Amino acid sequence: MMTNWLPDLQQGKGPIYVRLADQIETAIAGGTLPAGAKLPPQRNLAYDLGITIGTVSRAYALVHERGLVSGEVGRGTFVRDTHDAPPEANLDPVTASLVGTRAITPPPGKIRFDSTAAPDVGQGSYLQSHIAAILKDHPADIASYTRSFPDHWFAAGSRWLSKGDWAPAPRDIVPTLGAHAGIMAVITAVTSPGDKVVFEHLTYSQVSRAAGLAGRRTILVESDAGGVLPEDFERVCAQQHPKVAFLMSSAQNPTLASMSLERRQAIVDVARRYSVWLIEDDLYGAMSPEPLPPLAQLGPERTFMVGGLSKSVAAGVRGGWVACPPHFAQRVRIAHKMMTGGMPFLLAELCARLVLSGDATRIRAACAEEIAAREALAREYLSDFDFVSHAAVPFLWLALPDPWLSGTFKHAALTEGVLIDDEDEFKAGRSEKVLHRARLSFSSPQHRDEVRAGFAIVRRLLENGSAGYDSVA
Repeated sequence: MMTNWLPDLQQGKGPIYVRLADQIETAIAGGTLPAGAKLPPQRNLAYDLGITIGTVSRAYALVHERGLVSGEVGRGTFVRDTHDAPPEANLDPVTASLVGTRAITPPPGKIRFDSTAAPDVGQGSYLQSHIAAILKDHPADIASYTRSFPDHWFAAGSRWLSKGDWAPAPRDIVPTLGAHAGIMAVITAVTSPGDKVVFEHLTYSQVSRAAGLAGRRTILVESDAGGVLPEDFERVCAQQHPKVAFLMSSAQNPTLASMSLERRQAIVDVARRYSVWLIEDDLYGAMSPEPLPPLAQLGPERTFMVGGLSKSVAAGVRGGWVACPPHFAQRVRIAHKMMTGGMPFLLAELCARLVLSGDATRIRAACAEEIAAREALAREYLSDFDFVSHAAVPFLWLALPDPWLSGTFKHAALTEGVLIDDEDEFKAGRSEKVLHRARLSFSSPQHRDEVRAGFAIVRRLLENGSAGYDSVA
């Protein structure tokens, strides 16, 4: 339906294109431009109003960013129907680009195979005991801002991040509001707006989105089943001159790739030659103990090791630590405070007590046992299909048989009651790589029966093919 609506540009304030955009928004809110209405062609509206087509184009772009209209190449610009749509369907394009492919509010009643939070193994009793003790011992500290950081907070981080015969010095530790906050503190501490950050094509993409929001630019590096390719990392460093690279040397998310010792050393050597900082995310690596040294041990002068409690102890305890190269802890600590507002005493003290008492290690062991049992269920239900998994890591990387596409499979699973992640959720930037895979995470369901039900649904979809689900593609 084409509309012959004309705005009154004498109303409103600001530049003409802003007044025009505001008039469009008012007309949509008042029903003058109903859902599905086609806005006048830009050239026609410019002529009727006596303004330039560039002004109209800027106004249309602005209402598009507000999520009020959608543009279809060759057809025009249409008013969106947002009244009965779920909240995520009403997102403006800029906000939608930050969210990824997951719903902001997950639909109720679905099996959650899209979250890797630590499974419930009764950690609530540990938390209750420690929190009660903290409230009793530190009533004044709880009532105020964190004024000082006691030594045992750093000792706890050193202990939790230690791997094999490597242990970071407590003086190089920064307590953080979880691993994500720690990573962003490092990025903002060692880069400036406009600087480039290296990511794998598929990775924990929320970091790349957050870095983009902070004005950093994403560049992509190639990987294979053994992790980042050193030769491509060197090409990227030589041609793009990045300041920092975000990597997972063990149990990479979502591919579960782990680098060999030779590859780890090669990556560190390239980073040294081109003066590139390394951020090593060890959230999942810490859950899959292996004898290989971390990048932080091979390149201690340029590697920031990041870890936390969300995947192996309790996601509701949003605590973590960064092990920094010598002399960088203060800079990262200040950046973390500027980015987050500061470290709350209760959280930092709770994380320290969990670790130093040994309770965090005991909870991690119980979580690992539960994850292993659920991973065994995956191997039982999906034995005829191609996937990568690890007995201690709470997700698997599933290859979809023909003719399934990743996004189509995700929608089909949703229709059947299971939330999963398609491969696009993990794309750090604009990538043409198509792997036809999906990530299934199985630690969040409360009980194993729910895990079994989820795997049974996934198996049925894989066996039946996508013929019955063309409508959700």
